[in-house]
Amino acid sequence: MSFKRFRPFQQGEFIIVAADTAAGGGDNCAVQFLSHKWLDVPQVYHSKVTASFMTPLLHEELKRIYRETGIQPIIAYERNNGGGFEMDRLARLNRFGDYRIYTMKHLDPTGRVVDTGKLGWDTNTATRPKMLQELKDAVESEIVHVYHRQTVDEMFSFIISKTGKPEAEDGAHDDLVMALAIAWQLYQTEKPLLEQGGGVVETDEGRGFYKEAGVLYAGEEYA
Repeated sequence: MSFKRFRPFQQGEFIIVAADTAAGGGDNCAVQFLSHKWLDVPQVYHSKVTASFMTPLLHEELKRIYRETGIQPIIAYERNNGGGFEMDRLARLNRFGDYRIYTMKHLDPTGRVVDTGKLGWDTNTATRPKMLQELKDAVESEIVHVYHRQTVDEMFSFIISKTGKPEAEDGAHDDLVMALAIAWQLYQTEKPLLEQGGGVVETDEGRGFYKEAGVLYAGEEYA
């Protein structure tokens, strides 16, 4: 598959886009599109392609999201498997500022968020356990709603290895889960910005949607 959309994007909706890249072989590139407003995942990209093939597709998709929402989406590639290079490439493609490029954040000893200026997300021995545990907590608490069946299946395939590392069981994949975990980390630090110089700009206009018990429903307009 490539792009799979579960509902329309809304005007005034801030979309966080996170990609787990593949260098080739049997791996997939996976991208999760997380709504900052509704805390659901209205779109997923999943395909057995390289990051270099995926980048121009995402560039056009990010432009389309901006046109539909009026809010610049933000994107982060995982920097492994060529993701760092592709972030640089996206930054060059984004000549008209249709979307924002994520720069890696970390907490200093005082708990303050520090921007490293490095494009993309670093999954390493320090960030991996934290991002996976926090995603697990968010999903189990029904804070985040996932429509994509394959993402849910990957979550159920996660185990704790003998070394204590959370990972996909033998024969299973984790690319969709890792992409969603990155998106959830971005949700905690990134906010929608006004073109005129910053500030929260997400609107409260439902445009035919309402949320009940953690699930986003379409009203008559999209039923």
